Amino acid sequence: MNEIDTIYTKYPFYGSRKITVELRKKGYQVNIKRVKRLMKKMGIRAIYPEPNTSCPNKSHHIYPYLLKGITIAYPNHVWSTDITYLRLKKGFLYLVAIIDWYSRYVLSWDLSNTIDTFFCVTALKEALEITKPDIFNSDQGAQFTSNKFLNILLDQDIKISMDSKGRALDNIFVERLWRTVKYEDIYLKNYETVYETYRGLKEYFTFYNHCRPHQALSYKTPAEIYFDKR
Repeated sequence: MNEIDTIYTKYPFYGSRKITVELRKKGYQVNIKRVKRLMKKMGIRAIYPEPNTSCPNKSHHIYPYLLKGITIAYPNHVWSTDITYLRLKKGFLYLVAIIDWYSRYVLSWDLSNTIDTFFCVTALKEALEITKPDIFNSDQGAQFTSNKFLNILLDQDIKISMDSKGRALDNIFVERLWRTVKYEDIYLKNYETVYETYRGLKEYFTFYNHCRPHQALSYKTPAEIYFDKR
C-alpha cells in the first residue's frame, strides 16, 4: 500500500490500471484486482470520471453536488472533507480533515487506525465549534453518508453537497491538501508511531494555516484570509 500511496500522490489522475503498470515496473508481481482492492481499502480513486462499478449504500441518502458553476466568495461559504491514507514506518493510519474552500484554512482534523465514521464525526464537531458553513461538501463514502454524520449537518441547517460518484475532482482543494501534507511532512518525517504522527501533524497544520504562504492566495496564509474576511 505504501508504493500505491507514493504513485497516487505523484500521479493522482492514475487509476488502478496505470498504478498496476507502475507497480510492475518497480518489480511487484500484482494484478489489477489486488490493486483495486487495496485502493478501495486506502480510500483513494483517480481524479477523473470513472465507470460506476459500485453502488452507494442504499440505506444512506445521497445528496446532489451543489458547487458546479458557483463562485466561492467568502470564508465559510463552503467547507469540504475527505479521508486519506498515511503510511508510517511500520503500519498506517487514516487522516480526515475539514477545509474552508475560500481560504484553504484547515478547520479541524483527526487520525484513526480504521476508516470509520467516529473520527470523521469528531472532526466535524470540532470544526463546528468555530462556526458553520453555508454548504458542506464531501464524497459519497459511507462515513459521510451515515446518519450520525449527516444529522449533525441537518440539525445546523447546513446545505449538504456530495461529489459525483467516482469524481475526486469535485473536491479538488482537499486533494491538493493531501498532496501538500504528504510531500512536506509525512514523507519527510517517516513517522513510526501514532503519537509521533499526531504531534507532527499538529505542528504541520499550525504551520500550514498560519505560516505557509499560498500562491493562489496572493502569497497570504490561509489564516490571514480566513480571519480577515469573516
